Amino acid sequence: MPRGDGRLTHDLDPQDAGPQDACGVFGVWAPGEEVAKLTYFGLYALQHRGQESAGIAVGNGRQILVYKDMGLVSQVFDEATLESLKGEIAIGHNRYSTTGSSVWHNAQPTFRPTTSGSVALGHNGNLTNTAELLEILRERDLESGMTSSKGETATSDTSVMATLLASYPDRSVEEAALDVLPKLRGAFSLVFMDEGTLYAARDAQGIRPLVLGRLERGWVVASETAALDIVGASFIREIQPGEFIAIDEKGLRTERFAKAEPKGCIFEYVYLARPDTTISDQRVFSVRAEIGRRLAREFPVDADLVIPVPESGTPAAIGYAEESGIPFGHGLVKNSYVGRTFIQPSQTLRQLGIRLKLNPLRDVIAGKRLVVVDDSIVRGNTQRALVRMLREFGAAEVHVRISSPPVKWPCFYGIDFASRAELIANGISVDEIRRSIGADSLAYVTLDQLVEATNVPKDNLCRACFDGIYPVALPEDDLIGKHLLEVQDTLPLEVI
Repeated sequence: MPRGDGRLTHDLDPQDAGPQDACGVFGVWAPGEEVAKLTYFGLYALQHRGQESAGIAVGNGRQILVYKDMGLVSQVFDEATLESLKGEIAIGHNRYSTTGSSVWHNAQPTFRPTTSGSVALGHNGNLTNTAELLEILRERDLESGMTSSKGETATSDTSVMATLLASYPDRSVEEAALDVLPKLRGAFSLVFMDEGTLYAARDAQGIRPLVLGRLERGWVVASETAALDIVGASFIREIQPGEFIAIDEKGLRTERFAKAEPKGCIFEYVYLARPDTTISDQRVFSVRAEIGRRLAREFPVDADLVIPVPESGTPAAIGYAEESGIPFGHGLVKNSYVGRTFIQPSQTLRQLGIRLKLNPLRDVIAGKRLVVVDDSIVRGNTQRALVRMLREFGAAEVHVRISSPPVKWPCFYGIDFASRAELIANGISVDEIRRSIGADSLAYVTLDQLVEATNVPKDNLCRACFDGIYPVALPEDDLIGKHLLEVQDTLPLEVI
């Protein structure tokens, strides 16, 4: 079995990084409120969507202040920092990099000066026409004079968008946005701001989520409804695909910049979103439990106990147990405090691999025929280690059930899967995967059953990671990818 690289991360196995979450965005317009603290707690609720960096920008009517750094929300901000960020508008961002490396100058919100003020931008998703937008900047000679005082160069699609928004000398940010947004292709749920107005926009396909909420004295936009809950905002509605929203002292106004062609990410229901979030009027926990019930009907097994791989496998395991009549139990204990740290363990600890994050309960699993429910299999290393560990702790049989279909295709819209060559389901059968991970049986929920569990029409979902049908056209291979702007002549875009 491949061993870990000795680095503890939020993944179960450092050598088998699962589908890494899209970023989390949050924005608030609330005069008289502590908007920086509201944003902090909103980002805290969205921490699962990105753990590489965090940042908050605050506007007070005269200027925008930005504070951002590498690390978790609780590591980046303290009471004193938040107290110094005074204003009426704020946006925040948790980052997991999908275009551009995980370095400080790619952290968000991204800041740009304009001829009349400034703009700050946070982005969840991934553009597919970044190279095309880069050419627009070059044709308009917008590369010069944009290097930061540190000589750093930003290499993210967000930096390109922010530079475009700031590049109109005779237009406001709002007017510039209505010209820039129709030029963007791919997945983008945006929160951005100038000194006095909060803006939000969602791509025409609505691939990544974005919702609108109401405070007693203001408005909130966020990636998930769970972030509204934590700040006491009432859910109003989802921001529609192709919709642009502006919020200031005049109230809320909305405009459509593109025709809606809904293709919401189906993987949000499987793994990405919090279980207490609502998407398309469906509570994610309920959808995952229903997937488990359908999985039990499709692929029953004679067993003694259903256990989840915590936490993401828990709702589906509950549904599987309910439908099958097999008792549900917790056979694995997760160490919730092994977060994103960079402490190097000894060689002895490194060999323990998955046990750094999960530990079996011997008295629960010994002698039992287990149904182990997980959300997905990417490379297979984690499941291989897990099955081996359960057998070492006395499991009589291990039957693996997966609450998503085989992941065969990479995502270009904001989820950082492994490359197609690394995906275990690419090119081999389910039984070959079963033998590879050492399970007694293996079954995945079918795509049709997964779609039905969401209660969303199949044509309104992006299913590309499962069926290879990409709803937004992709450019040539050399014009897309995480390090696109790092292998070209990079564009010096970051100015803070």
